[in-house]
This record gives sequence, C-alpha cells and structure tokens, in this order.
Amino acid sequence: MKKLIFTIFGSTGDLTSRKLLPALSKLYKDNKIPKETKIICLGRKDLNTKSYLTYMNDESSAPLDLKTLEQIVEYHKIQITDKNDYNELKKIISKETDNQTKQLYYLAIGPELFFDVAQNINHSGLIEKANENQLIIFEKPFGHDLKSAKKINQMLWEFFDEKQIYRIDHYLGKEMIQNIMMVRFANRIFEEVWYNRTIKNVKIIVKETDGIFNRGGYYDQSGALKDMVQSHLIQMLSMVSMEVPLSYHSEDVKNEKVKAIENVSFDSNSFIFGQYEGYLNEDKVNKDSKTETFVFIKAFVNTPRFKGVPFYLMTGKKLDQKESVIIVEFEETSEQRKWNLPLSTNKLYIKIAPDDGVGLKFNSKVPGLTGDVQEVELEYCAACNAVGNLSEAYEKLLLEATESHKTLFTRWDEIELSWKLIEHIKEKQTDPIIYNDYKALQVLIKEKMDVKMP
Repeated sequence: MKKLIFTIFGSTGDLTSRKLLPALSKLYKDNKIPKETKIICLGRKDLNTKSYLTYMNDESSAPLDLKTLEQIVEYHKIQITDKNDYNELKKIISKETDNQTKQLYYLAIGPELFFDVAQNINHSGLIEKANENQLIIFEKPFGHDLKSAKKINQMLWEFFDEKQIYRIDHYLGKEMIQNIMMVRFANRIFEEVWYNRTIKNVKIIVKETDGIFNRGGYYDQSGALKDMVQSHLIQMLSMVSMEVPLSYHSEDVKNEKVKAIENVSFDSNSFIFGQYEGYLNEDKVNKDSKTETFVFIKAFVNTPRFKGVPFYLMTGKKLDQKESVIIVEFEETSEQRKWNLPLSTNKLYIKIAPDDGVGLKFNSKVPGLTGDVQEVELEYCAACNAVGNLSEAYEKLLLEATESHKTLFTRWDEIELSWKLIEHIKEKQTDPIIYNDYKALQVLIKEKMDVKMP
C-alpha cells in the first residue's frame, strides 16, 4: 500500500477527538501507515481545516498531536444526507487516488444515519461493490436487537460486499484480548489442560467504578446486557471456549468462535440484574426506568471440550473497582486430598484492564521450618515489558483495517448469534434490584450460585 485515504463521517464527535485522531496521528508518526496519507474529516460545522483542528483539540480529553495532524488532515463541510454533496466529495477524493490507493470510510455516526450515508456512498461511486481496496468501518452498537441488526446488515449488503465491511468492537483491539489465543494455543501447559476434566469454571468479569456519565440517552435504551454482554463478554467467552482453528487467519478463527457461540446456553435461575442507586437521577434517564446497570449470568458452552463447565459472566457500573479479567479456575488434583492443609485451586488470570498481563496462582510451601502452605502468583506484566507504551486499541484496529486484516473485527454471523442469546436472556429478565454496595451483590451471587466473585 503506497497511499491511504481515510475519510471520517461524523468527524466532529467525541469518538473522533478521543480515539480516531490520536490513533491516526500516532500511526503516521510511527511510520505504520503510508507517508502519502490523507485524512478527510467531514462534518456539518462551518469550519476550515485549521479551525477544525483547534476545535477538536479543545474537545479532546488530551492534547492532540496538532503538528502531525496538520500534515495529513483536511476538513470539508458536508450535509451527509444530501446526495449532491457526495458528488463534490468524490471530486475531492478522486484527485488524491489511483488504482493502488486504499480508501477507508469510517462511519462515526449513529445507526439511524447508516442507510443514507451507505446509499449515497454507493450511488456516488465513492465505493465500488466488491472492491477490497475500498472499505467501510463502523462501530457497535450493531443494532439494538436482532431485528434491527438484521435490517442494518441487509442494508449494508445491498451496497457493499461482506469483505468490505469492518465492524469494530474496540475490546478486540485490547492487548490481552489479542493475547488470549497465544496464551491458549502456544503453551502446552495450558492447551493440554484446556478441557472440562481439568477446568472447574471460567469467570469473565468487567467491572467499572463510574456511572453512565452523560450517556443517559443511549444507555437507558441499551443497559448492561446490550452494551456489554452482547458484544464484549460474549466475544471473550467465544475466544476462551473455541476449538483450535485450522489456521489463525480471520475466517478460520471466526468459524471456531461461531461454533462456540452456537453452543452457548444459560441457567435462567442464575440471572441477577441490578441498577445502581442514583441511576434514575442521571440526565436523560426515564424516571421509571428498569434498565439494568449490572448483570450476572451463569452460562455453559455445550461442546465436548467444555460440557458441564460453568462460565460466570458479570459486568456492572458503580462497583468496587475498575477491572476487566478472565479467570480460569482449575480442578483440585487427586493428590490434594492427602495434604491436611488449606490448599487452593490453581487459577489462570488473563488481565485486560487496568493492568494488562497474565497471572498464574498455585500452592507453594511457606519458606522456613514449618510445612505451611501459601498461594503464590507468577505474573507477567505486559505493559512493563512493552517497547514504549502499549498501543491503544484503536491504533491496532485501524492499522489492521488499513492492511485488510479482519481477525479483530466481527463477522455478521457472530453478531446474529449473540443477539439471539441476548433475546433469550431478555425473555427471562426481571426488574433490577437497587444496589449501592458491591458487597451486597457478592452476597447475592454466593447465595444463588455458591461461587465467590472477585
């Protein structure tokens, strides 16, 4: 790839200022994308390129690299629902492109605008269907239920080939999410015991200390179930439970993830839905809202490898700490019964946030003259061993898109199956309990499941 044109629809929004522009400027500065890169930012505001960058710098949570961005960014005012504006946009882009130019179109807009933009992109000839040098990228939510997700997908297929569609779930760009398969398949000590005869349970946990901030309008229509479980948690579950793929190319990996998701079932008696105290006072939240901000689910993956192993999924806001982690707990050994000591089970920790890394807990003798036992941990800190700083998820995802690598992006059948699972859960959903203390939720989980959650 000698040349890259990266066009952003909705370029004056929060996503662009906080994630896209910082990621693109870092990739350019580090020579990860071509020197002949042009970022075309489109919006309704009456700005020029200089005033646009000043505005975005003011909106960003951290100062932008304006020196780099000034070299590669152009701002153009556009009404994205006006098809005539796309003819002008095509003239602008055509001046910058040839047959070898990679063209990426990023829809940093709400799903309600997808049809207008996709149709106008197609009808204006900006993207030719099946041309794999011309790609479209968009963010979750991929619909708000199965019906709307299907509608969006059918619309996109009308204008673009599946190979041209890149659906971003930013969690898949996180360092340790990428590392799950490496830990599993590149280490005999784990792959040899990655079965129901040796794994006792798997916990997939995403905890947040914050509330919903100013996202009430979106979150009250979504809730933790749609916002987190449908995408992030089910994706992590599929990567932990999938079979060994034929190769580590995108389609082979996705085929195995889909097989895992197809075999997921739930214990509906395990469901716990909660809502943090004060949620009803948040801006743009319905005062009678039953939207859940906490979810606990017991799931099973009914494959020969994992049949009978419980997967505990938990996510929530206003909890005791910010933490994203996968905990694989192993069965006790037959020899443990012979020790008259308080031996613990072995646990593998895949730590996603805030500290990226891997930890393994096991039993060891306490140094000294006694025969006492202690639980010790071997730990690998990914951030500590990174060359420079760990890359942001969006840096990795945007780089993968420029190189047409789709492993870290979601395929339609993954999304369809995950929405089917969410609809099954919602059939059994009850009104949320109100919580203001994570300890109370821990007690409830233990009472229902006799399992301790971190």
